[in-house]
Amino acid sequence: MVDRMTKGERVELGQLIRKRERVMKSMTSERSAAMLLEFESQIAAIYSFDDDEVWKQAFEAAQKVVDEAKTSIANRCKELGIPKEFAPDIDLGWYGRGQNAVVSRRNELRRVAKAKIAVIEKEAVAKIERMSLEAQTEVISHGLQSEAAEVLGEHANT
Repeated sequence: MVDRMTKGERVELGQLIRKRERVMKSMTSERSAAMLLEFESQIAAIYSFDDDEVWKQAFEAAQKVVDEAKTSIANRCKELGIPKEFAPDIDLGWYGRGQNAVVSRRNELRRVAKAKIAVIEKEAVAKIERMSLEAQTEVISHGLQSEAAEVLGEHANT
């Protein structure tokens, strides 16, 4: 024979299960906020060429080539008699952002990130609710007395 829980034990366990459910749901909300913060940090980032040693070396190597090209262009302009103020030029640029440099693209990426995070949170909440229901069903089924109630409790677990 299976030991039955007392009504008081079932009530206390049911309350504990529901409290855990609330805490876990709060944790999903907290996680969603952290994910959004991480996304916002990434989308707001601006990288300088000297933030990374490899980037710095690549930029400096490119700048050296550009400086040499500038000298060649200036010399040729002199030969052709083109005044300095009208002479063509070449320059090197560093872009500290990618797609996130454009406001409309940042807004689009933000909408997508929020939608994905919302789906992840809803899936987590649904899983928590299922687990809570299963645990509550299990607790209640341990207090069932009649044969009919036990049969119904078994069906509830499937």
